[in-house]
Amino acid sequence: MAVETKLRRWGNSMAVIVPKFIVETRNLKENDSIVIEIVKTANLSNIFGSKKRKMSGQEFKDFVREGWEK
Repeated sequence: MAVETKLRRWGNSMAVIVPKFIVETRNLKENDSIVIEIVKTANLSNIFGSKKRKMSGQEFKDFVREGWEK
């Protein structure tokens, strides 16, 4: 089950709030162990139409990946 949520500061750490419907659907309780897969969403709104010249597929991939952590 995938859900989009925001990362929030909690003291010196970062926290993710699990939405109520997931807690209820999965019958989660305090101190349960869960696994979270992290996928950072990309903002492509400034990509399309921003380059006037044609570029190769590899150049486009490199352009889109700028700023992403490895």
